[in-house]
Amino acid sequence: MTEQDQSVDETKTPVEPAEPTTETPEQVVETDKTEATEEVVEDQPLVDLQKKYDDLEDSYLRSQAEIKNMHARHQKEQASLLKYDGQALAKDVLPVLDNLERALATEATDDNGEQLKKGVQMTYDHMLNALKDHGVQEIEAAGKTFDPTIHQAVQTVAVEGDQKADTVVQVFQKGYYLKDRVLRPAMVVVAQ
Repeated sequence: MTEQDQSVDETKTPVEPAEPTTETPEQVVETDKTEATEEVVEDQPLVDLQKKYDDLEDSYLRSQAEIKNMHARHQKEQASLLKYDGQALAKDVLPVLDNLERALATEATDDNGEQLKKGVQMTYDHMLNALKDHGVQEIEAAGKTFDPTIHQAVQTVAVEGDQKADTVVQVFQKGYYLKDRVLRPAMVVVAQ
């Protein structure tokens, strides 16, 4: 044999027969866990996609609900604006109505004064009817129990005779509603 052949023979090692492997039940369970982990790793992208889908669906449903709520709120605001549409105009007209009432409270001394007073009365009635047609109503105050939501007490007086405490005894300036909202509270004197 040559040296080369001898070195090749030396490098060859005899192959021994493999021992039969017998796995214990613990080893089998461990192998199953490893395989299950590999399956979970393979299913992870699917789980991630399902979670992302659920999140997007939830976000979509919330957005739809928010849009619906915004629409309802807008409708309510529009209805409120239309309901109280003439509020600014009515507030501006009330002092004119007060001045007409003061003019009617004066005494006429001659025929010309009577004619003028008659014209003022017609103007007052016409303006009052126009305001009523648009939902403006007078707040009844005289003889009523004082209510701070619709009355403004400008003075208090002692209770006299059969008067009850917290009763309106005099009205300095009429108050008005616009539909169900107080346009201007009545300025009153209250018995205490």
